[in-house]
Amino acid sequence: MRLTTRTNLAARTLMFCAVNDGRLVRTSDIAVRCNASTNHVARVVQQLQAEGYVETLRGRTGGIRLAKPADRISIGAVFRIFETEIPFAECFDEVRNTCPLAATCRLRSYVVRALEAFYHELDLVTLDDLVRGNCGLMDLLAMTPDFSSGCTKRPLEA
Repeated sequence: MRLTTRTNLAARTLMFCAVNDGRLVRTSDIAVRCNASTNHVARVVQQLQAEGYVETLRGRTGGIRLAKPADRISIGAVFRIFETEIPFAECFDEVRNTCPLAATCRLRSYVVRALEAFYHELDLVTLDDLVRGNCGLMDLLAMTPDFSSGCTKRPLEA
């Protein structure tokens, strides 16, 4: 199984917003820190906003931020939004399925069970689980150092 780029960017975007909680962040900042195209991030942000995960504020001083607390954002729910548009295999696509085995193949039912188990595990993970206490992530994504968190290394005194 391989996640789409959009799903990966959605997770990165949400982690960026969670690390910078309480601040408005720009899609261009997310793109730079997460090694992504600004256009791709903007499309992901638009979908995250439509689904109620982030709120956006337009204008020169605008940006995005989480629309709900990180501990109420299920990673499984987010992944479903971005992954369900693309069928896992040809036989999962009711319109374009041309597989001659579809009517008798047992593999599909096992794949369905495996996908359900995958999403079940991700349903147990919140955005907060991904960022809380993750000093490496905070050091990479924080817009300003937060010395109170104990994560960012303080500069050596001369």
